[in-house]
Amino acid sequence: MRNWLLPAAAVTMLVATPVIAANAAALAALLASPNRPEADKVRDADRKPAEVMAFAGIRPGQKIAELAPGGGYYTRLLSAAVGPKGYVYTFASRVSPAVAEIAKASGNVSVGVGKAGDALAPEPVDVVWTTQNYHDFKNVKVGDGDGAAAYNKAAFAALKPGGIYLINDHQAAKGAGATVTSTLHRIEDAVVVQEVEAAGFKLEGRSEILRHPADDHTGKVFDSGVRGKTDQFLLRFRKPRK
Repeated sequence: MRNWLLPAAAVTMLVATPVIAANAAALAALLASPNRPEADKVRDADRKPAEVMAFAGIRPGQKIAELAPGGGYYTRLLSAAVGPKGYVYTFASRVSPAVAEIAKASGNVSVGVGKAGDALAPEPVDVVWTTQNYHDFKNVKVGDGDGAAAYNKAAFAALKPGGIYLINDHQAAKGAGATVTSTLHRIEDAVVVQEVEAAGFKLEGRSEILRHPADDHTGKVFDSGVRGKTDQFLLRFRKPRK
């Protein structure tokens, strides 16, 4: 059963269009916030958060379901980007202390806890967001299959018609498919596209901004030689309006 922990305090394309570029410039101003930990800031050069959020079309007033927020790197940024008229519903299988602290301080973030297939938010959202996590969904057992299908179905149900499902993950070698999700923590983008479109979404855009051609896709993503420099795909799917 999911458990929503409300905050204690009230608080495409391969080439960027001018609109996306302008949005990225506005979002970049959020990166210098003194409220962000230094440990987050040192990761910005690799993760390119302003460009990623611009690619997803993040803007003030949106409602976002962040699936598997980890330590909250993007939770802080999404909270600031949507502002006081927006909201970020995080969802994970367990409470992250870091994200719980962000929820307490922000006023527009809450913590949802549940299993694959549970509702991601208590109201329809504009964006479902997950970064560097899809491969882990494959490692979750749900009935006779893995958790990816359940999470994709939940993402579809959570979104308003026309909403965006943003997925970023570590690229696996061509032909590897989903065979190295629990070992190298990678997945081939072709598998993700096939599964997400099977859930009813349409692939709308890809971005090359997180690509690292020097990564040969054979190393574990946590290895010192490749950590932070993995070749990553960034996909934007849309829920049909009708």
